[in-house]
Amino acid sequence: MKKTTPRKRGEGARSAQLSRKTRETDISMKLVVDGTGDYHVDTGIPFFDHLLGAAFKHGFFDVQLKARGDLEVDLHHTVEDVGIVLGQAFRKALDGYKGVRRYGHGVVPMTETLTEVTVDLSNRPHFVFNAVLPVNKIGGFDLELVEEFLRAFGSNAQIDLHVNVRYGKNSHHLVESIFKALGRALDQASSAEPRVSGALSTKGVL
Repeated sequence: MKKTTPRKRGEGARSAQLSRKTRETDISMKLVVDGTGDYHVDTGIPFFDHLLGAAFKHGFFDVQLKARGDLEVDLHHTVEDVGIVLGQAFRKALDGYKGVRRYGHGVVPMTETLTEVTVDLSNRPHFVFNAVLPVNKIGGFDLELVEEFLRAFGSNAQIDLHVNVRYGKNSHHLVESIFKALGRALDQASSAEPRVSGALSTKGVL
């Protein structure tokens, strides 16, 4: 049985480069899964940049991301489309999730908040979001877009994504802990597993 070779950070890095242009957004991205958390993000939405940076840093993903969208209309198009491109890039970089651990779980405490994110790189998208956010906006950023971004990312990455905020009061802590936990869960799930040839499934395929 042929086994995959474990990849060290920065060596033989799994990566993808994608761009997507519509009448509403223009997005380009380079993703290196086996990175160190080195990122440059510019979406034109400062708080969204902050959240994405938290996910990339704690997932040890190297990312170059530039997005331009019709922010004068709404932030929704840009946030959702970044989720689409990131999801597609993640799946492409991991070759349809062959030779990886597949499951990942990230738990992040942030002051008074505790958040859990669990993923299955299953090629079958499903999304669960359990979080109550006390305020609607932070720095002009509509917090309902957190859920929209995650849904777009999970659907396009074709993963099973569960977000559960166990408790918390500060909305900044709540949403930032979600992105940090997402990064940790994806890092674990995407780690190369040398004992697996192909897909980690009793069916032999995902």
